[in-house]
Amino acid sequence: MAHKKGGGSSKNGRDSNSKRLGVKRYGGEYVIPGNIIIRQNGTKIRPGTSVGLGRDFTIYSLIEGQVTFETKQGRKYVSVYPVES
Repeated sequence: MAHKKGGGSSKNGRDSNSKRLGVKRYGGEYVIPGNIIIRQNGTKIRPGTSVGLGRDFTIYSLIEGQVTFETKQGRKYVSVYPVES
């Protein structure tokens, strides 16, 4: 009886594709409706004013304006405010 497995098998041959999560538009940047601001797993950062939350927790802009990151009561929020010219 052999004491080693056959040469063709391997226990650690798996790896998943990266999910490309993170902030896509930073504070102060200009966005248009539909621009993705953050891709995340769960609500690490919550939606604030004039942004939407997708089914996969993606935060995206609903209006034209400037991205702003805020902290309220210990929670992080992202909002988009219109730019006054």
